[in-house]
Amino acid sequence: MNFGTKIRSVFADEALRTGVFCAVSLPALVWSFMMNGGHAHAGHGVTVASLSDPAWVPIALCGLPIIVFAFRKFLRTGSIRAGMLVSVAMIAAVGIGEIFAAGEVAFIMTLGEMLEARTLRKARAGIKALLHLAPKQACRVQEGAEEMVDVDALVLGDVIRVRPGEMIAVDGVVVNGNTSVDQAIITGESLPVDKTAGDSVMAGTINLFGSMDVRAMKAPADSTLKRITRLIEMAQNNKAKVVRLADKWASFLVPAAFVTALAVWLVTGELIRGVTILVVFCPCALVLATPTAIMAGMANLSRYGVLVKSGEALEQMGRITTMAFDKTGTLTRGRPSVADVVTVTPAYTPDALLRLAAGAEARSEHPLGKTIAGAVPDAPSPSFFKMVPGKGVEADVDGVRIALGTTAWLTSRGSVVAEEDRLRIEEARESGQAIVAAEINGGFAGWIALSDTLRDDARTIIDALRRSGIRKMLLLTGDHSAAAHRMAAEAGIDDVEANLLPEDKVSRVLSHVDESEAISMVGDGVNDAAALKTATVGIAMGGMGSDIAVEAADIVLMRDDIRLLPYLVIMSRRTLANIRVNIGASLLINGCAILLAATGRLGPALGALVHNAGSLFVVAHAAMLLRCKPARTVTSPAPRA
Repeated sequence: MNFGTKIRSVFADEALRTGVFCAVSLPALVWSFMMNGGHAHAGHGVTVASLSDPAWVPIALCGLPIIVFAFRKFLRTGSIRAGMLVSVAMIAAVGIGEIFAAGEVAFIMTLGEMLEARTLRKARAGIKALLHLAPKQACRVQEGAEEMVDVDALVLGDVIRVRPGEMIAVDGVVVNGNTSVDQAIITGESLPVDKTAGDSVMAGTINLFGSMDVRAMKAPADSTLKRITRLIEMAQNNKAKVVRLADKWASFLVPAAFVTALAVWLVTGELIRGVTILVVFCPCALVLATPTAIMAGMANLSRYGVLVKSGEALEQMGRITTMAFDKTGTLTRGRPSVADVVTVTPAYTPDALLRLAAGAEARSEHPLGKTIAGAVPDAPSPSFFKMVPGKGVEADVDGVRIALGTTAWLTSRGSVVAEEDRLRIEEARESGQAIVAAEINGGFAGWIALSDTLRDDARTIIDALRRSGIRKMLLLTGDHSAAAHRMAAEAGIDDVEANLLPEDKVSRVLSHVDESEAISMVGDGVNDAAALKTATVGIAMGGMGSDIAVEAADIVLMRDDIRLLPYLVIMSRRTLANIRVNIGASLLINGCAILLAATGRLGPALGALVHNAGSLFVVAHAAMLLRCKPARTVTSPAPRA
């Protein structure tokens, strides 16, 4: 690649071009300030001497694109945004010779926009990743013969063979085979689901072990995974554009600035007074009011592992009144643990039964088996082991023959389960627990209950969120109703909706958005991605969360630490309040400066000093956000170095 081609590639890439322009503009501004203190040409307009001012560099590189875009936007839509405010300030400043002030405004605005754009650049990468997530080929079975074909070539009624560890390519029904399927990616269920002939399965879920044949009941284009992809795309395209605080003020201030400047010029007959009013009416203080507070708030949060992708997200977070949570992996740890061990024979205590079970499951590939094995680190090794896919395991441990699996399987082996025990097992299942029944030497011995566990301090966090101003808490999950209500009760959440598919979550979130209610969705999985994109502000778990959810979200908790949610709410509200104070202070300074300029007591040079003083106040006030720390009521991690 020759030099000319490299230059063209730089100018073709908007992000790279803006970065180069900012890098060139900064030393030019420093040079300009060192040469003349920032206002050597004030009051003289554009002169031959002023043409040598290095501040023309940021005006040309950073300022002209802002001016062109602002006026083009105004001519096309009639809308006035902060860019128009900046454009007026730059043009007026150049008109009276404030070259440095014009260059400073241009550089600061471009730098702020560049930093925000940098975090938003991957906004659509998640959708592409989701498309790549789906399997490209499947093993089709026809007349007993296997054939690898493209998934898109499958039609309704085709039978595919899914081996252990493979992702299921279609929505369908199991024709034959016994296995367990991890459905967390679609439904958010923390525990695997056993599947046998006649059970339905969904595209995008994982076959954990045991081969099975699945008959396609939907075309690949209509699969669950493809529906999620379309939901995210629709949410991306339909999400309402946020009108930022600075833009709301700009729509009022730009017309007011022109009217005031024109009135003063007509009344006094002095053009310099009118132009000075345009400069002081749109000073750097007002331009800096939002970006300095936003950058300080984002920098503070990033120290504690909270990545805010845009200024809009932080502003909107400050207005949130409703927060919806996914369950698995968000409020809970997202992995099962042993919740209870029940023995029905006096020969074995719960600890003894768990020890034998852990030894029997030592070689198991089933997620529940691995959990049981991990519950007893020093469990004995089995001398014999046999796994029956979709049913359970059988092993010899310490001279005892033990079988672990479903109650139906143990009953088929001859074990007798008392009616009282059967009712207790059914009650445990209805509460959302997974049950592994145990048989010792041919007789029913009890069962082990496993369940997902609530995160530490979950209830404390919910209480802290209420104190921070969140009025309504929701739990939206694809998990079973009993498990959802049990976890919600422990966490202190009253409003629960369970058994939700991804599109159901979107509709629930959308119902709040349609009612003009600011709602935040907190989730971690692919099944949450569309809801995250639909919500006013989407918050994803960055560590254990899926890449799709992270890309769809506006804010990411990089450490999966929901203890920082209350601090995120508080900091966003503080940032919003800081912006309002900054804007109020700049308007007050503006008002005083306009009165002085209109009466002729404030000239261009003094106006530049007022401009610099206002800017200094705004920057200093915004910097106070950097000193904020999470409250001690919720234990938080130390800031990153």
